[in-house]
Amino acid sequence: MAAESRPHYHQFSHSLLALAILTAGIYLGQDILVPLAMAGLIAVLLRPVENRLIKWGIPKVVAISLALLLAIVVVSGLTILMSMQLSDFADDLPKIRQNLNDFFHDVKRWVRREYNVSYRQQDKYLQKAQAQTLDSLQSSDTLGFVTGPLGTLTLIPIYVFLLLYYRTMLLHFVIILFSDKHTERVREVLGEVKSVIQSYMVGLLIETACVAALNSVGLLILNVQYAVLLGIMAAILNLIPYIGGLVATLLTVLITFSNNPEVSVILGVIGIFLLVQFIDNNVFVPLIVASKVRVNALVSIVGVLIGGALAGVSGMFLSIPAIAIMKVIFDRVDSLRPWGVLLGDQTPEDKGNNLFRLPKRRAKPKVVEE
Repeated sequence: MAAESRPHYHQFSHSLLALAILTAGIYLGQDILVPLAMAGLIAVLLRPVENRLIKWGIPKVVAISLALLLAIVVVSGLTILMSMQLSDFADDLPKIRQNLNDFFHDVKRWVRREYNVSYRQQDKYLQKAQAQTLDSLQSSDTLGFVTGPLGTLTLIPIYVFLLLYYRTMLLHFVIILFSDKHTERVREVLGEVKSVIQSYMVGLLIETACVAALNSVGLLILNVQYAVLLGIMAAILNLIPYIGGLVATLLTVLITFSNNPEVSVILGVIGIFLLVQFIDNNVFVPLIVASKVRVNALVSIVGVLIGGALAGVSGMFLSIPAIAIMKVIFDRVDSLRPWGVLLGDQTPEDKGNNLFRLPKRRAKPKVVEE
């Protein structure tokens, strides 16, 4: 049967089957694929640095090493800054713990007064929850949870170096996978994917720095303790689209409340974060992060949730660039073009066509009785 004569549901079922196999592969191989994907993003980000060093006459291996070393120095500097702030935070942990204990005692009294639940029953509930938490921490999965990030941090620089070194061979491999008549289209897709990733990653770094600066300045104006630490942490959590901002706000409010339980300060913190989120969503994201490929908000939220279910926090971060890459590919493959429309943010009404407009019914001619 010719491809053109196949029914539509046949092609649709093949697309769904490929999507299911891809999802299962990501879920089962996340320990390998997630660090490799992170390394791929960093490699594309460092490619201009490597290219500039090569133009200066530096050998390829040395240029890659210097670009990677520059990235490590920047990350290490941020880590040292965060560590200095965390050391001050650790010194005040007893005070924070005491303030939280006082708050929990007030909550327990409120629960007993409003819902008639005795202190003993509340303690039983807390002990049960604590026991379940300890059991989960003592399980064998905990070792993987702790050592997993350490192994990832070790593998990512190695992956980045090898991806940059074998970049030409990998691109040539992708091109020769397809027939000669598709060579130009494959090159176009690869160039577009590179442009999307570079613009996204550079814009993301600039956006994160701006959000961290605004958060820190706002918290400093409110005289919030650990303002710089909380501002940077909130900006890092903001890398997780839509969900990270909410988590950052709740975490900052909790830490601020444990040090300064004044309602005006708490409301000020919430107001600062809402203002920064408004500026971020309406100024930074459209002007800085927005790339050539636009993804609609519905697909972004669903993609972040699916990425979190498949690969945790790393999956949430990788979901948006992955969706952008898929849209670049879908838009240039005729059989997958409807999926590219689904991922995009342009409706037929925006483009000025009549795709979703139902044709007007013609009025039936009146029958004239003789």
